[in-house]
Amino acid sequence: MLKTAKLKGYAYPHFFSYLSQNMTLRQYLILMGVGTAIAWGCFWLVLNYLNPETAGAVGFTLFYLSLFLGLTGTITLLGFTWRYFQHRDEVLFRHVTASFRQATFLALTVVVGLFLQSQGQLSWWNLILLVVGVTCLELFLLSVRRSPPQL
Repeated sequence: MLKTAKLKGYAYPHFFSYLSQNMTLRQYLILMGVGTAIAWGCFWLVLNYLNPETAGAVGFTLFYLSLFLGLTGTITLLGFTWRYFQHRDEVLFRHVTASFRQATFLALTVVVGLFLQSQGQLSWWNLILLVVGVTCLELFLLSVRRSPPQL
C-alpha cells in the first residue's frame, strides 16, 4: 500500500500524483511518446505473432491492453498538441490533465466497443449507452471543482 506523500502542504494519496508534481512538461511528453511507441510495438507483436485461435484469454488480454495503451498515448499527445496551439494563454498542466482524461475515456470506449463486437453483443443501443455513460462521467468530472493549489 502506498503511503500518502506530503508536498507543499497537500496530501497526494498516489505515487503518480507525486510524480506529476515533480515532472516537467518536456519529461512528461518524452515519457508519453516512448510509452506510446512501446505500446504500439507490443500491439504489432501481438498482431503478428499470436494466433487468436490458440492464444486464449492471455492473447486477447494482451491485444486489448496494448491497443488501449497505444490509443490512450496517441490521443493524449494529439489532444495536448491541439489544445496547446488553440489555447496558448492557459496553464499547461490543465491541458495535460484534460487530454489524458479524455484520451483514456475515448480509448476505453473504442476498446469496449471492439470487445462487444467480438462477442457479438454490439448493437446501436449498446453503443449509445456506452457513449452516454462515458459522456456523463466526463461531465461529472468537469463539474467537480477542486481547490486550486497554493503557489
